Amino acid sequence: MDPLYAELDRIFAARDRADMAPTIAALLPLHEQHPDDARVLYELGGAYDTAGEEERAAGLYRRALDAGLAGDIRRRCLLQYGSTLRNLGRFDDSIAMFGRARQEFPDSVAVAAFESLTLHAAGRDSLALAGLLEVIAAHVDGDDLDRYKPALRGNAHHLRTLDEGGRADRGEASR
Repeated sequence: MDPLYAELDRIFAARDRADMAPTIAALLPLHEQHPDDARVLYELGGAYDTAGEEERAAGLYRRALDAGLAGDIRRRCLLQYGSTLRNLGRFDDSIAMFGRARQEFPDSVAVAAFESLTLHAAGRDSLALAGLLEVIAAHVDGDDLDRYKPALRGNAHHLRTLDEGGRADRGEASR
């Protein structure tokens, strides 16, 4: 493993979410040495994000994505950036970021769940609930649920039409 990334992993493993100052202090010299490294930018952004400094985090997340962040770390960055934009009240930007994340990582349950939080915060409750119903239908198994998955999917579809301005008969969705 690359020594830089091993050090990032070590710093991340030692972090205390209740006190991010030591983590940020450990990451800043790495950022000074590697100012354009996508993963360094992402990890520093995540540390600032956890510390409640969303504006600073947003800029670092954007730079990390622009620097070519790839793979699962890219998925995490898209999710965290989308959530940070939501926390900053930038709902349209957050929705767009989650759209991008869903396009790149369509099977990510975490992306779908956090996208639903953004949709709810943006007042798009029908879409938020539809997204969660789709996640449940696709990823939760259980004897008492399996027989109702088609109904969950049907209700999700119905809720999406409500958010798009349609007003279908509510009785149809519960079948």
